[in-house]
Amino acid sequence: MKFLAKILLFSSLWLPLSASALFNQCQDLFPNQQIPSTSQVGRDLCFDDFAIYYSPSDKKPIYTVERLNGEQLQAPHPRRTNQFYEEARLPAHERALLADYRGSGYDRGHNVPASDMTSERGMAQSFSLANMMPQARQNNQGIWAKRVEEPTRMYIKRVQGDVYVFTGSVGHVGSIGKSKVTIPSHLYKLVYDPAKKLAWAYWVENTDDAQMSAPISYAELIQKTGIDFHLPIELGESKPRNPAEKSSLKSKPVVGGWYPVFFDQYSAQRLAALVSNIKAGKVASMQIQYDRNLELAQKLAQEIQMQSGLQATLSHSSPPDSPNVIYERNRVTAIVRSK
Repeated sequence: MKFLAKILLFSSLWLPLSASALFNQCQDLFPNQQIPSTSQVGRDLCFDDFAIYYSPSDKKPIYTVERLNGEQLQAPHPRRTNQFYEEARLPAHERALLADYRGSGYDRGHNVPASDMTSERGMAQSFSLANMMPQARQNNQGIWAKRVEEPTRMYIKRVQGDVYVFTGSVGHVGSIGKSKVTIPSHLYKLVYDPAKKLAWAYWVENTDDAQMSAPISYAELIQKTGIDFHLPIELGESKPRNPAEKSSLKSKPVVGGWYPVFFDQYSAQRLAALVSNIKAGKVASMQIQYDRNLELAQKLAQEIQMQSGLQATLSHSSPPDSPNVIYERNRVTAIVRSK
């Protein structure tokens, strides 16, 4: 009987493992409760504030999903715990282990950021190793945190209603630890605003010296990942448009992608990177948005024109006062449109 019980237990662990995720306990975290379709075999894991479709072979998420809004992100945040733990719901042979990351040279990179969590329990859950991927250290602490996660939160704080965020990674450039946790080649974050029927994705190489490029379209992300997220977005749309831009029937369609470059103060390094892209023929146009810091905006526009010949337009973009939203009013943002 004990032998039979072990066989039944072992079989039950494998029953949920398939290419058809169910997420019975957390379907409301998905847009229109539509679960993405993928040929990748995995396990669906529900948490309080997010969900993970987990790869037992790669020992990392295939994708994660969050449903966020500005009110959530403005709420008081619990103290960051930094208490990583192994996911007990997974069979032992499918788990990533704490020892796998030790001395690997890679960070335990959050798919669902701890900074998105507004409850102590959610904060604690975000440190499950099921939520981690081996991420290049400078990438995790630099370009990913500052140029992907932060702009995503800033956008959500500025709009009305829920915004859905999918995060994941693809590719295989090796592995770490005895569990052979796959090191991905690229990381992505898909942002979907159902109120505007707008979606775009950040696509970043998993290296310490990765460079930020324009967001890719929803259709391009499907092609790169093989995952259909079932969003009601026109797949023929070539590139995402600037989510901060107001739509106008009279305006001409903008061809090419866009990406923001933030200046909290004058930065010769960031300016040089912009000028380099312009000289390389990668930039179609540029708009410099400011609120209070006109002096910095004008200085950046003058330097760009003097060094590259491109005339950047200035745009005074003063957000409305709101008790629920905090804006970086001295920040200047260069909105770059790529060719």
